[in-house]
Amino acid sequence: MKSEAYRARGASSATPGAPAPPTQDIPPAPAAATAPAATLPAPTAPTPAPTAPAAAPTPALATAAPTTSAAPPTQDAPRAICVEALCKVFGAHRALDQVSFELPRGAFLSIFGPNGAGKTTLLRILATLTRPSSGTVQVLGHHLKDQSEDLRARIGLISGRSMLYPDLTAEENLIHTARLYGVLDPGARVSELLASVELTARRHDVVRGFSRGMTQRLAIARALVHSPELLFLDEPYSGLDPHAVDLFDGLIAQIRTDCSHSFVMVSHDLEKGFELASHVLMLARGKVVRAGRREDLDFAEFAALYRQTVGRGIA
Repeated sequence: MKSEAYRARGASSATPGAPAPPTQDIPPAPAAATAPAATLPAPTAPTPAPTAPAAAPTPALATAAPTTSAAPPTQDAPRAICVEALCKVFGAHRALDQVSFELPRGAFLSIFGPNGAGKTTLLRILATLTRPSSGTVQVLGHHLKDQSEDLRARIGLISGRSMLYPDLTAEENLIHTARLYGVLDPGARVSELLASVELTARRHDVVRGFSRGMTQRLAIARALVHSPELLFLDEPYSGLDPHAVDLFDGLIAQIRTDCSHSFVMVSHDLEKGFELASHVLMLARGKVVRAGRREDLDFAEFAALYRQTVGRGIA
């Protein structure tokens, strides 16, 4: 899947006269107030006892073998994500409360929790779309408080919003996005992606006439056009029929053969999310309930914890 010839330059590289992308204007993230956090343990080493009785150890999402044939990230793999004491407050509501975790590059993190648990808020902060209220966040080595613009050229997002132009054709949407990211051969890359999501026959049709499933498939292609190193997935299977689900699973599996790519997915589907994940994170009321490697967890026990604790919104 990964294109051999591209150079991501971010949205600032749009060609003169190209329409502005249909997303909101994102202001630079402000400097986040750093809250005290416990030292993050090494990814596979046992967590040492805290030096002070009141200090809570940070949940470390240590490395685990993914569900594909790709080699798992090693113990010394660099971090795709490092979050410490992250908080997000909306008025009197605390959407995220002292969230801390690490994720190695090449891993697949599935985030679970009930409605209102803070899953999408966490995803939007990691994708530079929402400012944190406090805490520190590093994504692919970039500090979000002052390096979010540089990061956006290296990440992709699939969400409930397609971010497609309804009056452009499928091909025109992808060509426009490829040019924004500076893909060197946009025509070849677009043809490759349209074939991957089985929309080649509809490449010259305007998106307004697409079904929900076809729109979601095109949105997936759009998010992959610049071969992002880190892909954020917010309920990506929503609106997909069984055949489209198989297509998307094949795309993800192909990308995961290259361990330089990482994934963060929000899902309500425990079985599917657990199957795909190398690491899991469970949230309730903005707090971490459980975090760890999939291989260290029993699915039945994990599902029971979700029903008994997260299902009631108890953190």
